[in-house]
Amino acid sequence: MTKTTKFAIVCSSNMNRSMEAHRVLSKKGFSVKSYGSGDRVKIPGPAIDKPNVYDFGVTYDKIFADLCRKDKDLYTRNGILNMLDRNRRIKECPERFQNEKDKFDIVITCEERVYDQVIEYLESQESEFTKPVHVINIDIQDNHEEATLGAFLINELANMLIACDDIDNDIDELLQDFESHCNRSILHCVQFY
Repeated sequence: MTKTTKFAIVCSSNMNRSMEAHRVLSKKGFSVKSYGSGDRVKIPGPAIDKPNVYDFGVTYDKIFADLCRKDKDLYTRNGILNMLDRNRRIKECPERFQNEKDKFDIVITCEERVYDQVIEYLESQESEFTKPVHVINIDIQDNHEEATLGAFLINELANMLIACDDIDNDIDELLQDFESHCNRSILHCVQFY
């Protein structure tokens, strides 16, 4: 594999974990895109049972403006506005993995539920192609600190993957080594486009 290996990073809403990993991998020269896998984009609100909900495709600028209008102090204090500012410097809006037409070599998900959604989607696609895609999950909690740490782990994993001469034969051993090194359980499967 090489730096032209196409990576997709997927979390639930394409807001925090996938965007931080997108930022880090992009800076390192990887071919990377990021996505959410949920039905809608959810951002913490004024209470745990009152999230802010948006459709995929609503721009980060519009979400930023909406949250400033609702309670700028709250969303500044909890880091959401800073996160959105980072996001809008990377791309225009949150995107849903299930709506993407691009094909990837590696899809890295940030939680097991997202991993399951990605696999379910890939299995539901009827395709005459037999291009393999490796789907890998690293559980990353959805907070700013973990997103930063997770992005560095994903970068480390991406570097290991592109250094591999024969990923199809070597990936199990590589992931086992990575799992013991980072002390997180890793899920992996191969799907086809």
